[in-house]
Amino acid sequence: MKGLISAVTSSKRLSKTAALACLGLSGLALSSTTLAEQTLNLYNWGDYINPEVIERFTAETGIKVTLDTYSSNEEMLAKLQAGATGYDIIFPSVHMQDVMTSLNMLEKTNINKAPGFENILKDHLIAESDPKGEYCLPYAWGSVGIVYNKKLVPELNSWQEFFALPSQGKKITLLDDMREDIGIGLIMNGKNVNSTDSQDLKAAQQFLLDQKPNISALTYDTIPMVQSGDIAAGHYYVGAMMYVNEDPDTLAYVIPKEGATMYQEDMCVLKSAPNKSNARKFMEFFLQPEISAMNTIQQTNGSVNKAAISLLPAAMRDNPNMNPPVETMEKLQVFKDLGKGIKLYDRVWTKFRTAS
Repeated sequence: MKGLISAVTSSKRLSKTAALACLGLSGLALSSTTLAEQTLNLYNWGDYINPEVIERFTAETGIKVTLDTYSSNEEMLAKLQAGATGYDIIFPSVHMQDVMTSLNMLEKTNINKAPGFENILKDHLIAESDPKGEYCLPYAWGSVGIVYNKKLVPELNSWQEFFALPSQGKKITLLDDMREDIGIGLIMNGKNVNSTDSQDLKAAQQFLLDQKPNISALTYDTIPMVQSGDIAAGHYYVGAMMYVNEDPDTLAYVIPKEGATMYQEDMCVLKSAPNKSNARKFMEFFLQPEISAMNTIQQTNGSVNKAAISLLPAAMRDNPNMNPPVETMEKLQVFKDLGKGIKLYDRVWTKFRTAS
């Protein structure tokens, strides 16, 4: 889905370490505790936080924030399991939060006892491992549908129409995401996106294999290709609305009528976090309705904070893509932790990715 703020590079970290070493040699006693109190390290989806939120937090607290970004839950988890350290807050999707809880990677923050948590909509306390919000703070939600170029495709309403575009000489892309792509295959066969039934997955696999010759790429870099007209339409997140709003004559986003997936990212503190106190301060800061609304407006996704919703522009509150009506919400499905069933998905994904 990238980052609006450049990711922190290893060379910068090395430079920072060297600078601190020089301070120590010159006789300045700067303890690790003092340093920790002045920093916070975020690891988030690309483009999923308003830079102004970070700037406001630093201005109010004096805590300097660094931001690294990732493109998928799996990428984030793999990096952490490979030994990446120093991160304080991550933003996993709900099913990945459950996975990371089972791996004992998340800190119990008791954020549900903080002032303002009463504004968090109970419908978004959906992590099976954290039904009370004792660990993580619901952060943002939205649909995963189709963004398209209106100059190439005047109107698009369904997955069926989307997958028919290549037969009209128009290019399409899918996200490079196992759960999302298999989810489409399951939806197109009328199945649940969390099914571990072997026949359901076999049918989803066949659907994807049938489409593969017509898919130009599996990618997260969808927006620039749709903007330029290199592709007519792409599988993408509702965050595409920020680009649609900037150029409504060219771009459009739609939730397909057959249904789609719905993501929810939560804000979680790692058990290995070096700055747990600062992480808690950031979570409390984000509970403020005006801060939550600031992020939602810039992200053009859904809000989980009922007090923040009242602060959103009417055009956003009333937009059926950003705040879908009940009948559309009933067709959106959220991923769950599949446990051992994930191995079945791995097989489907490998077959799809390696098929010629």
